[in-house]
Amino acid sequence: MELFRFANSEYLWALLVIPVLTLFFVWSRIKRRQLLRKFGNEDTISQLMPFASRFRPVLKFAILMLALASVIIGIARPQFGAKLKKVKREGIELIIALDVSNSMMAEDIKPNRLDRAKLAISRLVDKLKDDKIGLIVFAGDAYTQLPITTDYNSAKLFLNSINTQIVPKQGTAIGAAINLAERSFTPDSKSNKAIIVITDGENHEDDAVAAATAAAEKGIVIHTIGMGLQQGSPIPVLRNGQTEYLKDGSGNVVVTKLDEATLEKVAAAGEGIYIRANNAQVGLNTLLDEINKLQKTEMDAMIYSEYNDQFQYFFALGLFLIILEFLILERKNRYLKNINLFSVK
Repeated sequence: MELFRFANSEYLWALLVIPVLTLFFVWSRIKRRQLLRKFGNEDTISQLMPFASRFRPVLKFAILMLALASVIIGIARPQFGAKLKKVKREGIELIIALDVSNSMMAEDIKPNRLDRAKLAISRLVDKLKDDKIGLIVFAGDAYTQLPITTDYNSAKLFLNSINTQIVPKQGTAIGAAINLAERSFTPDSKSNKAIIVITDGENHEDDAVAAATAAAEKGIVIHTIGMGLQQGSPIPVLRNGQTEYLKDGSGNVVVTKLDEATLEKVAAAGEGIYIRANNAQVGLNTLLDEINKLQKTEMDAMIYSEYNDQFQYFFALGLFLIILEFLILERKNRYLKNINLFSVK
């Protein structure tokens, strides 16, 4: 069994330049034909330029774009994991439940509550060693974004894809998120377990305190982080390309405020601690210190022990295509012009 991944997947965004260049190339070809028509009939112009080729520039551009794509994929470092093995690790199991309701787009925490939370989680993942981590997203309902795993690269990949549209039902169901997290730990695992709930605390869906109490009775520690400031902030929404603020049925701007009281009660019921985030820090480092105080137990983990780089093949293909593009002339060869390999009659 093999696992494919990109070691530097962020560079794949550079592939978006290819359709942009393609559109520009098509536009330039159309403009060129329009300019040539001003000089006279196309057949007459073709006779005046016997060595000009319509197809060769298109072929050269296509080859160049394939070369560019190959180089970008090579830079992203495609890898195959060839060896799957079981290893013994000492750690805990940690599940982060992240609020993705619309109120998390409020900008009292810069750049906004959700993006700041995602950045803090990414930095937390970088500091984990032998612990397992899982991700849950919730709004009006709760969903598993990443099952419990030791694959930190996958955790960051799934984290990057989180947005407020990922959960269709709006709301803030903290209790549902805790219940789902409780069921998401490794079955029959004796490892110490912790849940971190990151939210603005405006819970209107269920009894979060009761869910935290039930989880604590099973030995699961629940910490909470409050995203937002007490004075609150309006919720920006994008309509017709312009940023507006969410309004209620009466036309008043909705102001979302941090509900610290609820989050403090949830943390107390879950025998954890509550931390209020601000523009200086989110608080995950403090919670990581608390989590590291938990006794780490030995647990099995299946990992791909060796990842073999495949980038050299893409670089070689890119180099070959660049040389090929260089060798193909835009104009027909004087002596071989009657051998037409690049057009269909």
